[in-house]
Amino acid sequence: MNYKLNNIPERTKKPRQFGFTMVMDKGLSLREIDDFLELCGDHVDIVKLGWGTSYVTPNLKEKLDKYREHNIPTYFGGTLFEAFVVRNQFDDYREILDKYEMTFAEVSDGSIELEHQMKCDYINKLSTQVTVLSEVGSKDVEKIIPPYKWIKLMQEELDAGAWKVIGEAREAGNVGLFRSSGEVRSGLVQEILTKIPFEKIIWEAPQKSQQVWFIKLLGANVNLGNIAPNEVIPLETIRLGLRGDTFDHFINDSSINGL
Repeated sequence: MNYKLNNIPERTKKPRQFGFTMVMDKGLSLREIDDFLELCGDHVDIVKLGWGTSYVTPNLKEKLDKYREHNIPTYFGGTLFEAFVVRNQFDDYREILDKYEMTFAEVSDGSIELEHQMKCDYINKLSTQVTVLSEVGSKDVEKIIPPYKWIKLMQEELDAGAWKVIGEAREAGNVGLFRSSGEVRSGLVQEILTKIPFEKIIWEAPQKSQQVWFIKLLGANVNLGNIAPNEVIPLETIRLGLRGDTFDHFINDSSINGL
């Protein structure tokens, strides 16, 4: 940090097991990646190439290499996995992961109907090849999954070999964990946390109000995802109580003040 401030929440250090910031790259150029990581690299833990953008991205290999140069792992969005699976091309998907030297993969079923045991089988198979992130929740705003089922799905996917589970919100933050207005389904989150350890969950939270809500609930080292590149520094200030939204929350925290 550039100067000393007392009573700042302690952040976990990279490579960290929790306190993750997952960034969504929807089409950054190579030059934009250089500029982005020059400023934000220390605060970024993993980058997702959103949905199927890797299919149409020019210079894909060079782009992935650029992130590797900065020790930032990447993965293709879960929708790409679904696009291969629905076309009966799972083996082709595995070859793509090898071709591009991917060390992470996301397994999801937000856009297709996939029997859950089959999803767990995909997680298990891929976990022998890469580190698996599995996403729970639907992209269909009309499909409401009850809390007990979220818990069941998350636990079964962790048991199948997922390293962490992702709570679905889409890039806009208006489905899954959230109501169409973007409001957090707080009862759902609270119930999930009674059974699933917080460090095992990455909460997709693209909106500032959502990030603030999770940080106030779980602290500076909550795992947050689908963060826009230009929101990484603002998010870090929210985590540290250096923005008005969480300023009083951390100043009054006795664990920070040592009272």
